[in-house]
Amino acid sequence: MPISSFTKHFRKALNLISATTLSTTTAAAASMEPLTPLKTRICIIGSGPAAHTAAIYAARAELKPLLFEGWMANDIAPGGQLTTTTDVENFPGFPDGIMGGELTEKFRNQSLRFGTQIFTETVTKVDFQNFPFRVYADSVTVEADSVIVATGAVAKKLTFPGSVDFWNRGISACAVCDGAAPIFRNKPLAVIGGGDSAMEEANFLTKYGSRVYIIHRRGEFRASKIMQSKALSNEKIEVLWNSVVEEAYGEGEAGPLGGLRVKDRVSGEVRDLKVSGLFFAIGHEPATKFLDGQLELDADGYVATNPGSTVTSVKGVFAAGDVQDKKYRQAITAAGSGCMAALDAEHYLQEVGVQQGKSD
Repeated sequence: MPISSFTKHFRKALNLISATTLSTTTAAAASMEPLTPLKTRICIIGSGPAAHTAAIYAARAELKPLLFEGWMANDIAPGGQLTTTTDVENFPGFPDGIMGGELTEKFRNQSLRFGTQIFTETVTKVDFQNFPFRVYADSVTVEADSVIVATGAVAKKLTFPGSVDFWNRGISACAVCDGAAPIFRNKPLAVIGGGDSAMEEANFLTKYGSRVYIIHRRGEFRASKIMQSKALSNEKIEVLWNSVVEEAYGEGEAGPLGGLRVKDRVSGEVRDLKVSGLFFAIGHEPATKFLDGQLELDADGYVATNPGSTVTSVKGVFAAGDVQDKKYRQAITAAGSGCMAALDAEHYLQEVGVQQGKSD
């Protein structure tokens, strides 16, 4: 499943746009002595479906949002995890599917159309202890009456020979997103992991694959008993205990994944495992390091929000998308929470009577 030429051209174009935006912003900042903060009623940090949905709703509410989309934050281009995928077939409105890069471009264009001001810079620091809140990027500082954090989460990956070469050509980190793709149907597949996510993804993949192997480096799972039971009782699932992948290989430089070389950590034996798909299910890392203790996080590092809302531990700061969602992790659920965050922020601004702030 090679990345389409459209996506490649889109990324090149985005690089040029981003470089222009960066140079313009830097030149403007250099002319300010001292640096004058931009003022806004709402600042959005992020570039995926949650961030842009929040921006669209905030802009339509005439809040004149500023959005920091980042630049290669966590080694991912603006647009987030969608830019690393190819066909997106489960986002409503696109019955024939859409490329991940094309979908993120549509999000961005819609945000711009409604008046969102976008900075292609990465936020390095925030100050949520004082009001108005301050958001710091490389060459821009913003004073905001409210902030929406929508920086997402990055799937953890393993690195071994072939793991990069076959990314999006048979190797993925989201079975729910990619498992139904034609290249995986009625083919043997593999999942790496030992937690609840691995059990869930393996069971999900049995709907499409002819057989599913769970490759786990230990002799027992850390998943909950009920999730283990579901996986171990599934006739289409086989567990390779105490095993690690040493190499992924395929047919030619542009061909799809053909198999794995898997080593038994106890015996040292290396077996050839013919599979057409490999899915990492070893967890996600939310992009919260820049918060530096400014917001309450849960035990796994996700931003803690009040049940049924996007409200965080700091009044006036909201969180949306995968940065606060470790369960669903879908583009459509992220977009929904982005809408919630914008509405929550709008209601907050009405309550505190902040009406006059504006984007400079």
